[in-house]
Amino acid sequence: MANLELNKRLVKDVQKSLGFVSNDIDGIVGPKTRSAIASYQTRNNLVVTGIINQELIESLGCIDTDKSNSVYTINGIKFENHFLDKDEYIDTEINKNDYLFLHHTAGWNNPFKTIDDWNKDDRGKIGTEFVIGGQNIKTGDNSYDGRIVKAFPDGCNAYHLGSTGSQYMNIHSVGIEVCNFGFIKDGKTYVGTPALEEQIITLNQAFRGYTQWHKYSYKQLENLRYLILYIANRDNINVHEGVYQWIKKGVDNAFAFHKEAYDGKIKGLLFHCNVNKEKFDMFPQQELIDMILTL
Repeated sequence: MANLELNKRLVKDVQKSLGFVSNDIDGIVGPKTRSAIASYQTRNNLVVTGIINQELIESLGCIDTDKSNSVYTINGIKFENHFLDKDEYIDTEINKNDYLFLHHTAGWNNPFKTIDDWNKDDRGKIGTEFVIGGQNIKTGDNSYDGRIVKAFPDGCNAYHLGSTGSQYMNIHSVGIEVCNFGFIKDGKTYVGTPALEEQIITLNQAFRGYTQWHKYSYKQLENLRYLILYIANRDNINVHEGVYQWIKKGVDNAFAFHKEAYDGKIKGLLFHCNVNKEKFDMFPQQELIDMILTL
């Protein structure tokens, strides 16, 4: 694999897999990294080269996630890359993420189209790192249901929170969008699309003024759980902070606006509606709540 040593993010992944402490994970193939590679190759009966090659990557289970169009599996989770243009995301190394935000798209089921729409709009560097596909609310087509699509490389970012009280939180947070239309009124979405009855869920009490919502599918919630745990491990985010703790105090509390969260003082796993009074994402579907409590 040519130019592997120039791929800083891949080098960092290799360093992590070789057991480097955080201060030594710099993305540079210096003497210490070459020595560690050679030692690993020796212990595992690989050809000893001291450099990053295809054999080493496969042995360590590392993935070159900088490829803009690729499909790969990490820890049993299938990812599909569909990157925004480079001028549509922040292409700088973020050393640490402290927050993981869950959103829904308020739109259709195709995660690739969601990313394409971000690419074409004029709002600047707007997007989330991951989008999870859904079911078509009109036809029931499930070809995108649960598919995890990545919108830009590891270590990059984009704006996904709007106006908050913390610029740090905007830059040091990961976003996941779940393809979902949001609230349902008179059997239709907010754009007037008739919704299939099996995709409508009725809450016991209204949330933000609505009792009927577009149901998060089983596959979406299953893969959302896997993805949350993957990001928590990758970025060392404590997902037992934020909504996990609020749920234990009551569902209303978990989906409410929190001034401390708005100011960036609550880290961990959060909903967009926790930091923006005008937002509806996520909404309190019982299966979502149950899933979060299993983290």
